[in-house]
Amino acid sequence: ETRALTEEWDRSVASVAWSPDGARILVTAEDTQETPVWSVDPGSGKVARLTGEGNVSAVVPTAKGVVFAMNSLVAPDDFYLLRGRGKPVRLTSVNATKLAGIEMPSVTRFSFAGAGGDTVWGYAVKPVGVTGKLPVAYMVHGGPQGSSNNSWSYRWNPAVFAGAGYGLVAVDFHGSTGYGQAFTDAIRNDWGGKPLEDLKLGLAAATSKFGWLDGDRACALGASYGGYMMNWFESQWPDRFKCIVQHDGVFDARAMAYETEELWFDEWEHGGHPYYEDPAAFEKWNPVNYVDKWKTPMLVITGEKDFRIPYTQGIASFTALQRRDVPSRLLVFPNASHWVQRPKDSRQWYGEVIGWMDKWTGAKP
Repeated sequence: ETRALTEEWDRSVASVAWSPDGARILVTAEDTQETPVWSVDPGSGKVARLTGEGNVSAVVPTAKGVVFAMNSLVAPDDFYLLRGRGKPVRLTSVNATKLAGIEMPSVTRFSFAGAGGDTVWGYAVKPVGVTGKLPVAYMVHGGPQGSSNNSWSYRWNPAVFAGAGYGLVAVDFHGSTGYGQAFTDAIRNDWGGKPLEDLKLGLAAATSKFGWLDGDRACALGASYGGYMMNWFESQWPDRFKCIVQHDGVFDARAMAYETEELWFDEWEHGGHPYYEDPAAFEKWNPVNYVDKWKTPMLVITGEKDFRIPYTQGIASFTALQRRDVPSRLLVFPNASHWVQRPKDSRQWYGEVIGWMDKWTGAKP
């Protein structure tokens, strides 16, 4: 007999492992910006959370307890041991030497009422030892089925922006994961609708709650869907930001429908049809239709080996900016795909992005 154990639990399981005694199933699943370990009773289907903050992966049940890797916004991966429901014991300090002498920023989570009154979560990252109001880096995640989650990454690392003197804010929005399937699916046919409303409400909530954020000196930045939203901000939120950083963002939904290697995804997002069967579904939220309103300085970044959102989208958006005499800069990585992964390219990426933000926020003389 086959039956669904967690049908009533509205979260998406990422990994599954049996406990050594076979009495429970251990899973990981996102939950409002965290990815903890959960225990599932195979008899009743009852779900219990076993860990708190952090992003857990590589769960391995052993006779001594559960071993897993865990990271956070301020700590790269290490291995931990969990016995029962106690506090995880750290087993390794892989990056101790590299991190010696580095003070990580503080991270504060907050919630706000988003589109339709739904509760949405975000976080604010504050550098250590900095006083006064800080310019804002407003980071928008990609996916769009993803999350600004509490996890470490060498790309788009919030701690790097805090280290450069910025107060970083990131919020989830309709389409994000970790809030249930209906919330995630709410972005379908609505790329520029509820997500934009959430992002506006989220930034307003953050600047109201955290007095150290200088909302008048804010730059927005995002990649992939986040890059699309940067192009959307240009026309739909044109007077809010001092500058924008757009990486691998959709500029023309029509061209994207025929260029991307991920055909199913793009069609599903816009109603489940090819472009030629329902052009209106794609054109409703198409940034290219509103170029006449663009005016915010933008840094455009793309990779020549990006087949997800081909680099021609970035070149086209840069051309639009140049034709409108909007201050703009184009950065192309010849060997990059949809992600900048080479260490030397990453160093250049951070330098260009932070330099662009410094220029327009006045963060550096």
